[in-house]
Amino acid sequence: MKMSTKGRYGLRAMIDLAAHEDGQPTSLAVIARSEELSERYLEQLMTKLRKAGLVTSCRGSSGGYSLAKEADQISVGDILRALEGDLSPVECSAATEADCENSQVCVAKYVWQKINDSINEAVDGISLAELVAKIPDGEKNPGTARACQSS
Repeated sequence: MKMSTKGRYGLRAMIDLAAHEDGQPTSLAVIARSEELSERYLEQLMTKLRKAGLVTSCRGSSGGYSLAKEADQISVGDILRALEGDLSPVECSAATEADCENSQVCVAKYVWQKINDSINEAVDGISLAELVAKIPDGEKNPGTARACQSS
């Protein structure tokens, strides 16, 4: 399984957002600059993450994005599924018996299911908070975002 840029960049952005979480929204410009990502592409990723309930957004000059839950309540799996969709290495590993016409004779399905289970277990077992804890202390400085003002 090869992760697309959506998953890789989105995970980096979420780690950055969690590292700078101080109760105030962080602007896309701050995250984009910090992670050396395109602000326009980052906006597309944040839209998917917002729809998945992982981030919240605040509009305006002092707006930006914040985590929708505590970092220890967001798994890498949550993030990757929001951006990549199903993480199954092959279509039939996520299929039910009724979805696969060869399920009665296919022995390889056990291999794909075991790989699928291992992938899900790994990504669901790592929280955003764990990743933030691995950032060297000097790199955790809050961004320059200001408090969100409601309109």
